[in-house]
Amino acid sequence: MTQRRGLLIILSSPSGAGKSTLSRRLLTWDPTLSFSVSATTRAPRASEVDGTDYHFLTEEQFKRDVSEGGMLEHAHVFGHFYGSPKAPVQAAIEDGRDVVFDIDWQGAQQIVNSELGAHTLSIFILPPSIAELRRRLVNRGQDSEEVIAKRMQKSWDEISHWGSYDFVLVNDELDRTEAQLRTIVEATRMRRSQQPWLTDHVRRLQAEFEEE
Repeated sequence: MTQRRGLLIILSSPSGAGKSTLSRRLLTWDPTLSFSVSATTRAPRASEVDGTDYHFLTEEQFKRDVSEGGMLEHAHVFGHFYGSPKAPVQAAIEDGRDVVFDIDWQGAQQIVNSELGAHTLSIFILPPSIAELRRRLVNRGQDSEEVIAKRMQKSWDEISHWGSYDFVLVNDELDRTEAQLRTIVEATRMRRSQQPWLTDHVRRLQAEFEEE
């Protein structure tokens, strides 16, 4: 099989709409996919492992990486910095491996506008309703009522950016949304910009015509 370029698969949504669950399902579906491990300045939760869930950095380390061009994107969310280290993503794309990003609209726009923007696939996940969005946030049991209220307040700002994404899915039934997501990924992998070998192939075809 002729090698293609890797994709930067961006999933965004308001908190609770399902982007993290869908990200995990994508990685289970195709083990060749890798997850972009974000860097953050927030403290790790009890179950989180440094280098697996996040790269936990001090604010000084994070700002230094940003100033040196080491972050593909970064944002300040709920009092903490988050960002995507650039080097491992660049290496994956050049090696033909897809990388999944679970990030907000600010990070998505930075990646789309970056030097790797031509190889992005951006997908926004909408909830079926605001009531369902709140129910999911409460049921996952990770946040206090105060944090849930802040996430709900922020959700409309997140949703208002849906129009800047390549695809938009309403996550009303998880299995169906996952199937739609797989279809989008498989089709985008065949996009002309992801097939650098096509130029040489067409040149060979042209040469064959000239030889006849």
